[in-house]
Amino acid sequence: MAKYVSLVKIRGSVQNAQKLASSLGNLASEVEEYDAEIDASYAILGEYDFMVVFDAPDRNAAFRASIAIENQGLDTQTMEIVPVEEFAGLVED
Repeated sequence: MAKYVSLVKIRGSVQNAQKLASSLGNLASEVEEYDAEIDASYAILGEYDFMVVFDAPDRNAAFRASIAIENQGLDTQTMEIVPVEEFAGLVED
């Protein structure tokens, strides 16, 4: 499975703590519906509020998982990521 990261911004509609907790709690089950699995999630400082790292079998599943995150009232920017060791092997070829 490929690994992806979604940088997440909270929309104005989810500013209250109860709605936010509910949205984040639903993420794992939402993305699992698209054969994706959350690996880790972090609160972050800066332009984005959270980062969600997840595995997906292919790009289509990653798109669907990203949309599932957005359906929780969150804006996302999703990117495929690779370990540095794997990247080093790619650039050596």
